[in-house]
Amino acid sequence: MKYSVKRVAATLCVAATLFAVGAPALAETNKVAVFHLDGPLMERPMGDFGFSFGNQPESLKSLLERFYKAGKDDSIRAILITVGAPGLGMAQVEELRQAMQDCGKPVYVHVDSLNTGLYTLVSAAKHVSITPTGDVWLLGFYTEGLYLRDMLGKINVEPDIVHIGNFKSAGETFSRNGPSEPAEANMNWLLDGLFDGMVKNIADSRYNGNVDKVKSIIDNAPYTAEKALELGIVDSVQHRQDLVAELKKKFGDDLKFVRGFGKDSGPDVDFGNPFAFFQVIADLMAGEKESTSPSIAIIYVDGGISTGSDQTSPFGGSSGAKSTSIRKALDAATADDSVKAVVLRVSSPGGSALASEIIYDATLRVKAAGKPFVVSMGNVAASGGYYVSCAADKIIADPMTITASIGVVGGKIVTTGMWDSMGIHWHPYQRGKQAAIMSTARAWNDDERKRIIGWMDEVYGIFKGHIVEHRGSKLTKPIDEMAGGRVFTGTQALELGLVDQLGSMKDAIESAADLASLGDYELKVLPRTKNIFEIFGDQMGGRESDNVQVSFSRQQGLFASGSPLMDLVMPLLQTLDPQRSAALGNAMMKLQIMHEENIVLMPAGDWVIHFK
Repeated sequence: MKYSVKRVAATLCVAATLFAVGAPALAETNKVAVFHLDGPLMERPMGDFGFSFGNQPESLKSLLERFYKAGKDDSIRAILITVGAPGLGMAQVEELRQAMQDCGKPVYVHVDSLNTGLYTLVSAAKHVSITPTGDVWLLGFYTEGLYLRDMLGKINVEPDIVHIGNFKSAGETFSRNGPSEPAEANMNWLLDGLFDGMVKNIADSRYNGNVDKVKSIIDNAPYTAEKALELGIVDSVQHRQDLVAELKKKFGDDLKFVRGFGKDSGPDVDFGNPFAFFQVIADLMAGEKESTSPSIAIIYVDGGISTGSDQTSPFGGSSGAKSTSIRKALDAATADDSVKAVVLRVSSPGGSALASEIIYDATLRVKAAGKPFVVSMGNVAASGGYYVSCAADKIIADPMTITASIGVVGGKIVTTGMWDSMGIHWHPYQRGKQAAIMSTARAWNDDERKRIIGWMDEVYGIFKGHIVEHRGSKLTKPIDEMAGGRVFTGTQALELGLVDQLGSMKDAIESAADLASLGDYELKVLPRTKNIFEIFGDQMGGRESDNVQVSFSRQQGLFASGSPLMDLVMPLLQTLDPQRSAALGNAMMKLQIMHEENIVLMPAGDWVIHFK
């Protein structure tokens, strides 16, 4: 018997009063499954730790599973989506659009307002309803490149950055006050691809493929709800209660609305037995038993790629895509006879070159074991995110995935001027001619810079070599015409042979099953996240837990969001300009990674795309 520890936590609060249970209700056969989209949608499923502070974000995998489950449930007549303030990436929008179109049930949506990103999603629904006087900001999108050279200069910090590839512009955030000509050209080409994809989605769903009509609507926005109805952007202007009444009129007064459809409802505990609840706790402490049925392993590369092991907090979240944890998960999938294929879900802007190589090498062992290896690309699978993907038997990207960025960035931050301005001075001592090459005391001299460029050229050559080795026959252009840091959408990457197919994570799983000639199979997320009882049980029993470390607070670097330095300015910036402050926080995180790793695989700067 399997239990959710979240439900056990809830049971702890009410067990004292629940000494009897009523007879089970008769199953309803006339229902609407209700889904509420609000807050961020995570890529990697979060663990069940036994308690929750507020509403924990749902994973894309969980939401899609619930959606398709509703589509297969004969008692479900329709699906109703209500909307708060969802945080969705463009590739996630593509995944959810496909689910809405493929689930087999009519989808109704009610919103209070609309922006471009949200409308791109809900335009796939059968019926879109908006609250009277609701605002419709179908504006397209606006993005800004972030440049910090002058800011760093004001604190007497000097960035010393090297790019391998004219289009590899990640370091320009720190070394320039505006984009280089190649970086600007690449960004405009990328935005053209994203914009055209968005317009096509809306046109196909609402305007019989008339992209000129959609562009005209965008160029003349914003609109009131009533004007949006006139233009065919929405199907009705009414309050949510009126839409509910309309659905009851259509499907019958006995229609039931099932909120949180598909979520676990809780363990069946016989409270007439005083020991039943303690059996639940015992089962949790024993951990979930591993299935031996044929399965497909899903492994996530989610967030910035760096070396080391993942640190998962009991309060949720993780420390990014850590090479040791992902390597162990891939090795576990290789060794597990029940795992017949592996899907690597990549939603990462890259990071450490070394960590990317470690993960890449582990993917080769999966293939060497004769197990199909398929990559599903999420919102971003660029630079290091593409590096870890390139050996796949099949790469499936969403049309709006941002990918490639084949190039290398390296550098260091010279901080002597900052220390001098505070009256703090350092005196160097050195043994070995190159001992100070990565010192923050001074910029590189000519000899040091030559050595660093030579080192980075080697890494760049290895990166390109991996791609040519695994995808050479599929590439439509010479590798050097696609590398150099150029960034592409999934659609553009398909044309170049950098990916094999456009599709969703569901498509990637089905493709892996076909390659492995599987009939029935289970999905197994690796590494399995341990619950709080298992973590503390390991510690109390003296057992080593090599895939989960209890961490109540993350270590922060000098430039990372949450560090003492950033705490001085971030609260004000977040209040005045939350979108730009988020980009600044991401840029500081990248600066910290570059400071620690020296050579990184990251795409061009920090972009803020505004849908409203």
